[in-house]
Amino acid sequence: MPTPIWFAPWKPGPGGRQRPDAETGPIVVSVTEFTARRPWTAVGVASAGMTLRRSWGELDGAVGVWLWASSDLRRPRSGAVSVWRDMDALHGFVARPDHLKIVRAYRNRGTLRSTAWEAERFDRRATLTTAQALLVGESAWPEQ
Repeated sequence: MPTPIWFAPWKPGPGGRQRPDAETGPIVVSVTEFTARRPWTAVGVASAGMTLRRSWGELDGAVGVWLWASSDLRRPRSGAVSVWRDMDALHGFVARPDHLKIVRAYRNRGTLRSTAWEAERFDRRATLTTAQALLVGESAWPEQ
């Protein structure tokens, strides 16, 4: 039986507000999963994610984000399902100094998986359902 996944509420970014057609125009979805080797590492990763989430409203090209965490204390996992106006916006976020600082701080404390895909339009329910299927093991992660 899969461990339940908890999702934080949707946090909109300026990409959705600047482009009113964000729900009908093309978007990029990114799903990340960090599995910590030790439970206490998961706390630091989750805290760092919440810090990044606070600045989400200022990220150029960010349509929005859901942070998520698994309730399994033996296999602590957390990450994000983020939606972007385009691949350049996603790459811009990945290269930000504050994001890179977190990645470097935790890279040897667990494993990271991520995937991204393009969609013709943003359907919140379908996006979250697809991401959740990956996170609970109902769908296979794409080969990288």
